[in-house]
Amino acid sequence: MITIANTGYEVLLTGLLSAFTAQVIKFVIFTIQSKKINFKIFTTTGGMPSSHSAGVMGLSTSVGLIGGFDSLVFAVALGYALVTMYDAAGVRRAAGKTAACLNRMMEDFYKHDVQAIGGKLKELLGHTPFEVIMGAIYGVLFTLFMHKFIVG
Repeated sequence: MITIANTGYEVLLTGLLSAFTAQVIKFVIFTIQSKKINFKIFTTTGGMPSSHSAGVMGLSTSVGLIGGFDSLVFAVALGYALVTMYDAAGVRRAAGKTAACLNRMMEDFYKHDVQAIGGKLKELLGHTPFEVIMGAIYGVLFTLFMHKFIVG
């Protein structure tokens, strides 16, 4: 039998599950707000909460709980998480805003026949800082709960 508690398996499990469950929450929020079911939400980026932030903070928290918050491995995991969250709220969000602007320009230029140039660019790429923070908080809380559940 494989032992999960206090191993790398726990770190992987909590990181992946926190990201996956955040994506489920995103699907539920979208469904309630739009009153439509769209399963593509499970494979898209952007939205509330940030599943990227939940996943990396879940992983970092798990590393800290198991290896110690003063360990070198935790420092690396947290650094990775901070870069990922900065990217989600900074670079990818800016790229999404650029895509929205280009889509509007192309609609005007091609008289609303955007399919003539291959379709619209994806606009929802990044997150607002609030979505990133909420994803990070969710990842930490989810991991604390899972660690308590797994370890006992």
